Amino acid sequence: VFTIYSIYPPYSVFPLGFFFSSGGRPVRTLPPRPRPRHVGKRFTIFIIWAISSWFRRGPSTPDPTTPAGAPRVPSRNLFPKDTLMDMYVYLSHEEVFTDFNNTEALFWFHRDLVYGDWNTGESGDGCYEHYTEMDIPEILQKNGSLYLHVYFTKSGFHPDPKRKGQYRRLATVHATRMLNKFKRRKFLKTKNLLTGETEADPEMIKRAESYGPVEIISHWHPNLTINMVDDHTAWVKGSVPPPLDQHVKFDAVSGDYYPIVYFNDYWNLQKDYYPINETLTTLPLRLSYCPLSLWRWQLYAAQNARSPWNFLPEDTYEQSDEDQDSVKVALLETNPYLLGLTIVVSIVHSIFEFLAFKNDIQFWNSRQSLEGLSVRSIIFGVFQSLVVLLYILDNETNFVVQVSVFIGLLIDLWKITKVMDVKVKNKIAGIFPRLVFKDKSTYVKSSTKIYDDMAFKYLSWLLYPLFGCYAVYSLLYVEHKGWYSWVLSMLYGFLLTFGFITMTPQLFINYKMKSVAHLPWRMLTYKALNTFIDDLFAFVIKMPMMYRIGCLRDGKGVLHSGPSVFTFIAPDTRGHAESLSLLALC
Repeated sequence: VFTIYSIYPPYSVFPLGFFFSSGGRPVRTLPPRPRPRHVGKRFTIFIIWAISSWFRRGPSTPDPTTPAGAPRVPSRNLFPKDTLMDMYVYLSHEEVFTDFNNTEALFWFHRDLVYGDWNTGESGDGCYEHYTEMDIPEILQKNGSLYLHVYFTKSGFHPDPKRKGQYRRLATVHATRMLNKFKRRKFLKTKNLLTGETEADPEMIKRAESYGPVEIISHWHPNLTINMVDDHTAWVKGSVPPPLDQHVKFDAVSGDYYPIVYFNDYWNLQKDYYPINETLTTLPLRLSYCPLSLWRWQLYAAQNARSPWNFLPEDTYEQSDEDQDSVKVALLETNPYLLGLTIVVSIVHSIFEFLAFKNDIQFWNSRQSLEGLSVRSIIFGVFQSLVVLLYILDNETNFVVQVSVFIGLLIDLWKITKVMDVKVKNKIAGIFPRLVFKDKSTYVKSSTKIYDDMAFKYLSWLLYPLFGCYAVYSLLYVEHKGWYSWVLSMLYGFLLTFGFITMTPQLFINYKMKSVAHLPWRMLTYKALNTFIDDLFAFVIKMPMMYRIGCLRDGKGVLHSGPSVFTFIAPDTRGHAESLSLLALC
């Protein structure tokens, strides 16, 4: 799954609102059950499943009860095709259900379901629905749990083991699911650093003081689908591939397997969950029963499975709930052709990014002369990369973004050793080494240093006043967690808004030297192509305004550098000819 990551914190998720009926009773609106478009839906889900399977695949779970070298016998489904079934759905606060005689616990009972029937039901697709609004138990309002216990029995049998003659182990399938979901709500304490005031809700401030920066809250979603997988594969015990082996349960005596009961909430968006609190009196619950084909179940199981190769903590490597929602919304609402184009463009973008890193390292590794290159811009680039890294660490951004920015910072630091002489002098206090930086002779003796100093001198006349104005604005009108966060957000916001000004020294050097052959054109070409791709997505993808400005800023710098190439091009040299050919490709 290709996800565009942002280095901003995820958007806030607000609970669903209320509206009042004519009788004055508060009624909660139910989110419509997502109905993904059928044209292209299977294709897009198949792509996701194929990619996920490649990274999640692993060795099959061995069966400890099977002796080594013993023949493995194929098994069969304990429920043959077209078996008549009865469905019992119970609600309980206990994870293990035993109170079968409690009629109030029976939420839904449906008689004579046909296993593998795709033509009956309310809509002729084999699906049935049951909806009700139930009173909220007190234990659920106090962050307790509510479990859904589903039993499928062959017609005429009962799920209660105490009923002799009516209960049969091989004729009963059981599955349990916790209905409420515990989610973390983070309190971000921000305030105006000068006045100490904040626009945050006073109630939220009190909860933050009581529960700390993170509060665990029980949330509710009114929709859940119970799927019975229509599968009669001759599975061999111990050879079921992951992640399917977690769902296929074998009977220890007969060796056959039970039908797979799958709770499907894949299309339940995180934004539709709302917290269970003291103000609620009832909870809506809509259950659906539907048959599910084997290949579609494999898609869902692969998406919900955790890769065996993941070794990082859950909060570190996993996408945020909002990122997962963006993928689901794309599958639900995006045109299949546009979705396919987005995937292709994302792959091309990743390839160009890798090639840009590769050619950038090759260029500086083989560079002997610094004539025509702005050393000050490279030093300023290190400062800019450091600010971005500290900013995303302070805002707890996705781990993948942190790694990408950190690698970019390491490359920028490595460039310093290529454009300057770095030496280690006497240690400070005999412990810490003292680094001494000195311009290389090829840079000092060339006219490039004169032009570079001149460009940054003129640049400072514009840069410093803008920096001061933005710092005052950020301090007066923006709330921050503290002075450290203010410094980082102020520097990052300034660089993102006015950072394109730092591109001008290299343009000034090109103008003075009347040449562009000294530039790393392969790397710049790949970055230019990626810049235009970013500009395209800046218009069609929802993102923070500051990030959109940053994308358009880079595009502006590329457009400004284009005329200088055609102005100072000299095709008689090899370097200029390569510049012209790569620019034509761009």
